[in-house]
Amino acid sequence: MNVLGQLGVAVAGLVLAGVLLFLNFWRALLYLFPHTVRVEPEAPADQMDLPDALGPLAGQLQALGFTPLGSHEEKPLLQKATRSYDWAHAGERVFATLYEGNDLFPRLYLLTPLATGGFVVTASYRRPALDVPGYRSGSLEDAAPERLLRAHVRRLEGLEPAGPEGFTWEGRVQTARAWYQGLGRKEIRRQNLQGLLWTAIALAIVASAFLGRRAG
Repeated sequence: MNVLGQLGVAVAGLVLAGVLLFLNFWRALLYLFPHTVRVEPEAPADQMDLPDALGPLAGQLQALGFTPLGSHEEKPLLQKATRSYDWAHAGERVFATLYEGNDLFPRLYLLTPLATGGFVVTASYRRPALDVPGYRSGSLEDAAPERLLRAHVRRLEGLEPAGPEGFTWEGRVQTARAWYQGLGRKEIRRQNLQGLLWTAIALAIVASAFLGRRAG
């Protein structure tokens, strides 16, 4: 292959590596350092700026006995923050959280912290299914809030939820921080393993391009 051909291959490889890094490097960081996700309160219940797309689900949650708490933001490294809108059902001891996905479609998940420090999570969208000591995570895709709540309560059987006094706005923010720093790391790493692998491939392409140039 002539010099121009070699240069073209090298440039194409570097462009591909750049695209892969742009799309996946933040996921690799999240896989390696899930505890670095910053969770901060955003607005109390009476100041929540709820997107119109989330309004129907919010109404259904309140009809089920959930009380609005406020909103919070979750920000991984190198990414903009995701704003979440939180409710609580102190009687059932369940948090409900709404947010807009990357496709702007509504997302809903229910979360119960356990007295032992674990968590039970049930989502209305695809989510990895995990069932390990102290942690249960799963989903019922496109389930209405009422059906999702019934399924979540069933999955709590045999487990001891945290006390009802913790189901406050401050308690919700602390639960999110504890999830990222504790048992939630296993789920985060499962979700972002592919990002780590693509990042490794991109770095290998870059290393190969520079090593090949030196060898030439």
